[in-house]
Amino acid sequence: MTGARKPLHMPLRTTQRRASTAAPTSRRPAPMPLRERLPRRLFQLLIGLIGYGVSISLMLRAHLGNQPWDVLHQGVALRAGLSVGTVLIIVGAAVLLCWIPLRQRPGIGTIANIVVIGLVVDVANQLLPEPSHVLARWAFMIGGIVLCGFASGLYIGANLGPGPRDGLMTGLAARTWSLRGWRTLLEITVVAVGFALGGKAGLGTILYALAIGPLAQFFLPMLTVRSRTAAPAPAPAPASASTPASTPVATATEPASC
Repeated sequence: MTGARKPLHMPLRTTQRRASTAAPTSRRPAPMPLRERLPRRLFQLLIGLIGYGVSISLMLRAHLGNQPWDVLHQGVALRAGLSVGTVLIIVGAAVLLCWIPLRQRPGIGTIANIVVIGLVVDVANQLLPEPSHVLARWAFMIGGIVLCGFASGLYIGANLGPGPRDGLMTGLAARTWSLRGWRTLLEITVVAVGFALGGKAGLGTILYALAIGPLAQFFLPMLTVRSRTAAPAPAPAPASASTPASTPVATATEPASC
């Protein structure tokens, strides 16, 4: 007498769990050939990086707390007697060196990110006034956060390479732990070190941390440069009694750090 037959299909819960594990966890644009729509992408990248630099300067001028990495940049600048933009460039280049053991490849946008944002921050710090009234300071802070989310959508949507700090986090996450875990650890570290050096952390830092993710998630889909070569849609798998025809998978968008 033979034993009971094994089921031909995995249980529904196991199938769903494996499908969600293999699904992508980011809405960053898919890679494109470098030359495809390059003039449009370069222009969008440049506008995004300029906007990002202005947003940093607005938050610096508000004196209500910087975004996490800028707490470090400001603290180092105060101790070293350098401009914040110069420190941005130096730290960005140092972080880029950390890509080597992680085997990350920089793009045009990665190099432009290091140079352009630092230069724009120094120029904007010279041109923007320093508000004294608390309402004006909050206007600078909120305007800087919103502009940062919009500029992040522009430069990420150009699809020409991540910023050096984002690349470090994704490179670490590809080897161990998670992107969100590494981001949290690194940003807590740079805030603590920057604050100890004299960088400004405050309510604005908390507001930035809470708002930048939803803002980037809102702007990125409408600002992503789409490929004109449509990829063929994969054939749907046949449905059966124990396997669902489609399984919705939740995705997450991580905020940009440049």
